[in-house]
Amino acid sequence: MAPVRIRVDGTTFRDTQNREINLHGINVAGDTKLPAHPDIPSHRKDGFFEGDTVSFVDRPFSIEEAHTHFSRLKRWGYNTIRYLFTWEALEHAGPGKYDEEYIEHTIKLLRIAKGYGFYVFMDPHQDVWSRFTGGSGAPMWTVYACGLDPKKLHATQASLVQNNWDDPANFPKMIWATNYTRLACQAIFTMFFAGKDFAPKCVIDGVNIQDYLQDHFVAACKHLAQRIHEAGDLEGEVVIGYETINEPNKGMIGHPNLDEVPEEQRLKKGTTPTAFQSMLAGSGKPVEVPTWDFGGLGPYKSGTELIDPQGTTAWLDPQTWDDSKYGWKRAESWKLGEDIWAQHGVWNPDNDELKQPQYFLKHPSSGETIDEQFYINHYFMDHYRRYKKAIRDVWSDAIMFMQPCPFEIPPKIKGTKDDDPNLVFASHFYDGITLITKKWNRYWNVDVLGVLRGRYSSPAFALKIGENAVRNCFRDQLSAIRQEGLDYMGDHPCIFTEIGIPYDMDDKKAYETGNYFSQSLAVDANHYAVEASKANGMTWWLYTVGNNHYWGDNWNGEDLSIYCPEDKQVPTSPQAASTSDLADQQSLENEPRRSSRVGPNNLQKTLSVDSMSPPSSAAAASARDSAGYRAAEAFIRPYPIATHGKVTSNNFDLKNSIFKFTLTASSPTPQDFPTEVFLPNFHFPTQQTQVEVSGGKWTIGLRETGGIDGAEQQVLRWWHGEGEQEITVKGVKRQRGAGELGAEQEEDDGYLKQYLEMGKQCAVM
Repeated sequence: MAPVRIRVDGTTFRDTQNREINLHGINVAGDTKLPAHPDIPSHRKDGFFEGDTVSFVDRPFSIEEAHTHFSRLKRWGYNTIRYLFTWEALEHAGPGKYDEEYIEHTIKLLRIAKGYGFYVFMDPHQDVWSRFTGGSGAPMWTVYACGLDPKKLHATQASLVQNNWDDPANFPKMIWATNYTRLACQAIFTMFFAGKDFAPKCVIDGVNIQDYLQDHFVAACKHLAQRIHEAGDLEGEVVIGYETINEPNKGMIGHPNLDEVPEEQRLKKGTTPTAFQSMLAGSGKPVEVPTWDFGGLGPYKSGTELIDPQGTTAWLDPQTWDDSKYGWKRAESWKLGEDIWAQHGVWNPDNDELKQPQYFLKHPSSGETIDEQFYINHYFMDHYRRYKKAIRDVWSDAIMFMQPCPFEIPPKIKGTKDDDPNLVFASHFYDGITLITKKWNRYWNVDVLGVLRGRYSSPAFALKIGENAVRNCFRDQLSAIRQEGLDYMGDHPCIFTEIGIPYDMDDKKAYETGNYFSQSLAVDANHYAVEASKANGMTWWLYTVGNNHYWGDNWNGEDLSIYCPEDKQVPTSPQAASTSDLADQQSLENEPRRSSRVGPNNLQKTLSVDSMSPPSSAAAASARDSAGYRAAEAFIRPYPIATHGKVTSNNFDLKNSIFKFTLTASSPTPQDFPTEVFLPNFHFPTQQTQVEVSGGKWTIGLRETGGIDGAEQQVLRWWHGEGEQEITVKGVKRQRGAGELGAEQEEDDGYLKQYLEMGKQCAVM
């Protein structure tokens, strides 16, 4: 096996030359959540329940298209891929039946990614458990294994699924996420993490449902890891590690009162039943529940609605269902057709009396009160250890990317045996206001993390007013999340494996005008936050091959992809110089604080804006011609690729096109392995770029990164001395979000006053 290309060194990643590596990455791809054969986006009804016979081969894209996508992402500056796969893709046909054709397809794609020099970590992705409960992830048979009938969840509102919606095009924005607090997901996640404690009667094939589900999930992931291991040329060379299950949810574990909506339930949208009301409706009983919506001042109660299943129950009917379909045997203690929580004495279905409203609040054996921290440090960590052991049994050097629940305090493992030196803290961050309203609030926002951590005597003080305050609010939240990782988990790198923004803001106005000004501001604010937080990198959410203006990412109305083939290219500029053209370039050497303009005297050409390289094949030309850029100036940005020493700060000022980067080195830079910075020529065309350094010498040139067409990147290489070093690169100011309108879209004074007034009202609420 070749040497591992990247390793964890305390709080940093380092390459084989001991340079600090920044993981500047992208999630690939949104299409992976959905089957490819047949193609079943979340708005399609036909064939939806044929979940056993689907195929995910050609996800995230076909072998034939792989070079197009990988070379595009490489030219855009990405060096890391969070590779999405789902449990369903591996084991959709039934328990223990693995799709080897899909696994072989994955291995082929990983080999192609290797040719482009990507770092890849594998992400077992899920959202609200499964496609059949409104999201993605687990196979359909797991819903049946839990005693639920996926065909009857809609009538009982046990989950809201776009595929089953009367008019999928009008599926409410972000309503899918409320499935976490509806019956199906609450029951399944409770069984997955704590079935032995709270559902002891649920035994299948001689084991509790908790072990049955976890054993199959872990075994499927291990099987994929084993096949990647057997490939012989992927571990350490392209695949660097494995992330834990995406966005784990505790279900009802620790629920304070089943008859009330808990304060911690921050997302309230559409019908908002209590957990007990969900149980009643799931058993076919009519229930009147409050409805909520989200306005300019946040969530508000909008009315009430009657959920009337008219006797339909979400639980499997023993008269029509046969467990032999999947070959398992359910224990007699588990009665099909009846709510499992009623079977455990939580409520009485004869008179609809809630008998144990705090059933999930206390540990049934120890009597300890269960809160979020108890869940994280016990149930989540128990699962993590099982998953980690399976992966490490296959590959002992695998980096483990541990992802606890977003916005929650991470597990307290510092100084324990779980404080693994080859561990990474993987966190997520989204601005909920932007996601839910699908608008960019440029002038006010809220420090959500600060509110959750009790840092304000009143939520009104968490309000941040002004554009700089909003950007710094994001920065401070990410910095605090990173620090919590250090405080609770120990000295490990921190990477934000999901962070992103919706592109269909303002009722898709940008799709009509071509002006992505709001999106550009939002993308830039989030990137600024990552850079200023001193995190070790991020994988942006998202790249979706099949994105389109009407259906977005083809999943639950989300539209977060940076790429859409229906969008236009950014403008182009003259062709770039090759690396050999730079042989006679005059560099700065040992002349601190001096500025030098790279111009015609030392470069014959400038870099191509859109491609980063000349077309060397028909495939490369096609990739550029069809590239759909959306607010590209905000996500195609400079960053330190490999640093001799330790990064102390890096920041890109998009508005003024200025990149500043400081480091501390304990020795002078080796000749063959200088500090390297990705310098996108969209912002830094060589004839119009100025570089100022504290000392040393530098060059700017193109470097091939692999693939059939080279996928060249413009790279600044810097040889510097020891100690504190600083570099400033000044490029060309670009119009942000400019499209057919040809200019930045600035809000008028009236719009600004409206936002400020909304902020004032929030402050006094």
